[in-house]
Amino acid sequence: MLPVTRVRIVGPSMEPALANGEWWVVRRTRDVRPGDVVLHAHPLRPHLLVVKRISHEVDDGWWVLGDNLEDSEDSRTFGPVRRSEIVGRLWFRYGRSRLSG
Repeated sequence: MLPVTRVRIVGPSMEPALANGEWWVVRRTRDVRPGDVVLHAHPLRPHLLVVKRISHEVDDGWWVLGDNLEDSEDSRTFGPVRRSEIVGRLWFRYGRSRLSG
């Protein structure tokens, strides 16, 4: 498996830090800490990958939040994210595509 992957931001849940349509390189790791922006499997829909910010550690894993709390589905909805569901940390932005919405 490659040590990096990429992700396109879709939606406003991480604004203003990450904008709809941006492409990011993700460094595969489960070594994360509060404040890191991560790509992880959605706990209720495991085939869906989402981007959220690590808020704090809990017994069952990590509590994650979107930066745009008014428009984010995050741990307030689906609970903690298990460590095994973490794909990696967002590393750097490399492009932007036009998306509506």
